Amino acid sequence: MDSLITAAARALAAGDPLGALNRVALRDDAPALALRGIAMAQLGDFARAKALVRSAARAFGPKEAVARARCVIAEAEIALASRDLGWPARTLDAARSTLEAHGDHVNAAHARYLEARRLLLIGRLDDAEHTLTGVVSSPFPPAGYPPALKTAHELVVAGIAMRRLQSKTARAALDQAQRAARLAGIPALTAEVENASLILNTPAARLIARGEERLLLLDEVEALLASKALVVDACRNVVHDAGKAVSLARRPLLFALARTLAEAWPEDVARETLIAQAFRTKHADESHRVRLRVEVGRLRIVLREVAGVSATKRGFALVPGHAREIVVLARPVEDKHAAVLAFLADGESWSSSALALALGASQRTVQRAIDALAAAGKVQSFGHGRARRWVTPSVPGFATTLLLPAPMPSD
Repeated sequence: MDSLITAAARALAAGDPLGALNRVALRDDAPALALRGIAMAQLGDFARAKALVRSAARAFGPKEAVARARCVIAEAEIALASRDLGWPARTLDAARSTLEAHGDHVNAAHARYLEARRLLLIGRLDDAEHTLTGVVSSPFPPAGYPPALKTAHELVVAGIAMRRLQSKTARAALDQAQRAARLAGIPALTAEVENASLILNTPAARLIARGEERLLLLDEVEALLASKALVVDACRNVVHDAGKAVSLARRPLLFALARTLAEAWPEDVARETLIAQAFRTKHADESHRVRLRVEVGRLRIVLREVAGVSATKRGFALVPGHAREIVVLARPVEDKHAAVLAFLADGESWSSSALALALGASQRTVQRAIDALAAAGKVQSFGHGRARRWVTPSVPGFATTLLLPAPMPSD
């Protein structure tokens, strides 16, 4: 490898893409193409970066398996940064295996972290944790990683912990990430750690109890779920009590009834109000009243281990089982398309296909939501066709990643 390539690689490792381009911008050999692609990615031109890295992969000969594998990993990192989450996992896994076979354990670990971050973005926490376990148990554990890779490791650990509402684990991981990022000396990496740390110090949810509301931080949410209160969790459509969790994620009508009753506790709720909330109608007739009795009966059966539903003169009331009180845990900001906004609020540009994958919804459903948000001026797009991306400014003062529904540990 010549001196210019070596100098450009060092500039990129230090987070200086312009310095790297100054050395290889006019070269078209395979190593230069790869470095130019990484530099363009650091500058935010992902389309050009992807094309350059692919050209580099083709330019490397069949005997240069390690270089080609590194190009695959670079392309995966570009895809992650541009929120193109549908890349073939088998291709990345094959590249990682090639690097491990040739002793390049650092880049092999980097490949695992890219996959873990992708899994984290699309809400597959168990799979992300399994991928992280593979890194820790590898022949080259994180203790021997360079600072930049240690930062990546701790960020994944913190991301999983935050989504599992484990604030102490998340804080410890972010402290480690901050120290590693300072040692790495890469401003973009330090900024990423700082942005992740902000989530722990901004409201993650709203507490609704006895007609009053207040915002909660992540550690307060964790404490609430560990308390003796019956918590109707409107972030994940789950009812918690004394370590038990009853999921109503697939029964939205029953959850709507449970939430309405919980918000009114200790008072009861009129039948007309419950019908309007659950069935989305302003004019109730006898058929709605009959259906309400049926659904309340189903709710009693589902919640029998944690709470009861009693009939009153004017409607129904929620009765806690062993809990001292009943509270509702809601998102800080509730919007018809809150889940889409939560993903877009990370400051990155998303395609509709990536949003559909992350949300577990059809692309057409996501597109309708984006069109509605665009009409309201909440999101904006750039690019055309498959290159079209959607962005929005972050919601000020809220931990947007915690607006997203995610499986609870008991699910």
